[in-house]
Amino acid sequence: MDENFLVVDDHPLFRDALTLAIKASHPAAKIKEASSIDAAKEMMGRGERFDLVLLDLSMPGVAGFEGFLELRSIDPKQPIVIVSALEDSRVIHEAITLGAAGFIPKSARKPELAEAIDTVMQGNLTLPKTYQPPARDAAGASEIGTRLSSLTPQQLRVLNMLRQGLLNKQIAHELGVGETTVKAHVSEILRKLDVASRTQAVIEVSRIDFDKLVGGQ
Repeated sequence: MDENFLVVDDHPLFRDALTLAIKASHPAAKIKEASSIDAAKEMMGRGERFDLVLLDLSMPGVAGFEGFLELRSIDPKQPIVIVSALEDSRVIHEAITLGAAGFIPKSARKPELAEAIDTVMQGNLTLPKTYQPPARDAAGASEIGTRLSSLTPQQLRVLNMLRQGLLNKQIAHELGVGETTVKAHVSEILRKLDVASRTQAVIEVSRIDFDKLVGGQ
């Protein structure tokens, strides 16, 4: 069975480079390309299943991890690898925290690209060899735990769904409430955690054992 790949990047030359890297280890692969997040969303929204999506983090019309989260919300089980020129350890950590199947730096040479892609296709996480996970701050984690303890059980459930990359309307459907109610919960979550965005909330929560906390509710 042929493997299906989707390359999402607004630079034609780098789309070509990724295509060549895929072909190096998967010569029979079917590869589709998208030059924008909207084009990628349209392809995925048609129900087409890809074995792997390779996504440039810096795409026109989106900021930070917005493009990644939008694609992941269409199919949370879809493996997506971030390919980016941003090689800061915090960026890589955020990508993995949000559920990326790996992170490939754009500075990687063709053999390294091919190896990284093959690693993910085998079901393993791929990260730059130079990546060092940020040290955990015990005091900071304790402070986050205190903030989380101020959330209601329903707000904790909403936060857990934010971690899964679900959109407000999807959360509303899961909980059987109105979208306005979900928006109110999200606003309260951001206020209580003292963060400015959903992405920051997810990153903060990654610093503690959130699943254990929710399980104890």
